[in-house]
Amino acid sequence: MGDGNYTRAARRPSPLPPERLSAEFREPPPEFAGCFTSLYHLTLDLPEGGGRVTDYLQPEWGNIRFFCGGLPEAEMAGLTLSGAPFVATGPSSRACRFSLGKVRMWGVGFLPLGWARFFDADASTVTNLICDGAAHPAFAHFAPLTEVLCDPEASIEEQYAALVEGLARAMRPSRDEPRIARVHAALVNGDHASVHELASACAMSIRTLERVCTRYFGFSPKLLMRRQRFMRSLATFMLQRGGRPWTEAMDAHYHDQAQFTREFRDFMAMNPSEYAALDHPILTSFMEARARVWGSAAQTLDPPAPPSPRT
Repeated sequence: MGDGNYTRAARRPSPLPPERLSAEFREPPPEFAGCFTSLYHLTLDLPEGGGRVTDYLQPEWGNIRFFCGGLPEAEMAGLTLSGAPFVATGPSSRACRFSLGKVRMWGVGFLPLGWARFFDADASTVTNLICDGAAHPAFAHFAPLTEVLCDPEASIEEQYAALVEGLARAMRPSRDEPRIARVHAALVNGDHASVHELASACAMSIRTLERVCTRYFGFSPKLLMRRQRFMRSLATFMLQRGGRPWTEAMDAHYHDQAQFTREFRDFMAMNPSEYAALDHPILTSFMEARARVWGSAAQTLDPPAPPSPRT
């Protein structure tokens, strides 16, 4: 497909009836404020013999996901995974193609503050990684949660209680929390034209900014700024049903359509027209529910927690 055709590409309706997919978002207890993009439970109820559905995860923060039922198959940045009930991903700047059958799933997305409190590894060491969480040293401390979260006999309430308890045991403070909050807020709320401007907005040197971003956000400041701009555009497109053109979703900071197309290929490994022509049976419904309940459609658009006595 030619780059010039993407503004006319119409999206096909999702083939998955809405009653087949449900997502429940849980408000974490106050002690976890600012740590998570969300704690959520997803149910995909396919008819017997209904096969699997395929979709693409967008660039996001680090995640742990626990599957009860059909296990996922996934591919990201040349890595493939199948047969794992506990799937972990690091912060990503690439799309993740996945397929699911009938399943119940718990998901936890870690904001940069959450990465600082729950992980010893630098986020930069696991970027664009998808793995069996139980077998990877950065994520293995969450493996005991598999016993309850992947138990088909456990109720949702029992699973949520076990998840919160497991997270509480794993959390510890970080001395970089004020810096993390400043960088996160500047990325989400600001429109900065350069790394120098971002560093100034964060009241830190470029060297300190780069260290904080690499350690807790996973990527360089420049790439984080690019990813933020791209995700604003992609989320807008996903939420505007009816085949409206990409030009109406493009962030104002793109110079032209050619630049947007190049960025799209870098992040999603396909052209905008190719993405628009695909079915998105899970992501469209999930993002709409997330925007309605949680206030933002995608993890990377979640702001840091506002300052409050409880944090």
